[in-house]
Amino acid sequence: MQNQTSNRVLLGMLTPSSNTILEPVTTRMIAGINEASVHFGRFKVTEIALSEQALAQFDPTEILVGAELLSHAKVQSIGWSGTAAGWRGFAADEDLCEKITSHTGIAACTSVLALNEILALTGAHTLGIVSPYTDDVQQKIINNYINIGIDPAGDAHLGIRDNFSFSEVTAQQLRDMCREVAKAKPEAIAIYCTNLAGAPLVEEMEAELGIPIYDTIATVTWKALKQCHIDTRRITGWGSLFREVI
Repeated sequence: MQNQTSNRVLLGMLTPSSNTILEPVTTRMIAGINEASVHFGRFKVTEIALSEQALAQFDPTEILVGAELLSHAKVQSIGWSGTAAGWRGFAADEDLCEKITSHTGIAACTSVLALNEILALTGAHTLGIVSPYTDDVQQKIINNYINIGIDPAGDAHLGIRDNFSFSEVTAQQLRDMCREVAKAKPEAIAIYCTNLAGAPLVEEMEAELGIPIYDTIATVTWKALKQCHIDTRRITGWGSLFREVI
């Protein structure tokens, strides 16, 4: 990790180019930590699908360019605020983090690896998944969780592939999807997409449903703060993750 020259905490986040949700949400999420700020780098992502063209968007070459540019801002953590490893395989994010740290000398994390760490820490073995994705992408995500011993318990998805369109999913749609997934009584629910405006609803929906909800914008922010030695309990109003998973 690069040397810190002041008491500022600088978080770097990589974002899909067509994402309009994660930047304002992440900024709001850390607003109560006065010494912290978050800085973003984009790379091209416009559709989520299993085609060769869509999968090629996540080639590490372009992502590493964005990571290097973030390193110029002397960030102390570089997070990939995206969920592609859900369908590409978790090893893709493990490899990406290794490459980012090797290339920049900065600790790296991702939404998906952070979520998986949270599930391990809390002992959750059943997971409900809320996403905007198509049937085949959703099934890939489910299969990858089965492969690591996490059983699917509740599934709601919208069949969308255009990445920008995810940002236009309404709060009421997300509430209804969480309620539908909760019927299967999973030990946790994941809002699985960083271009869904789910994080601002987590506190409300956890109170209603009595189930921990882990939004993937929140998971990578949680991990980035931990990498910077910030007490996550300083994040309030964004769900049980920050106050209970220490």
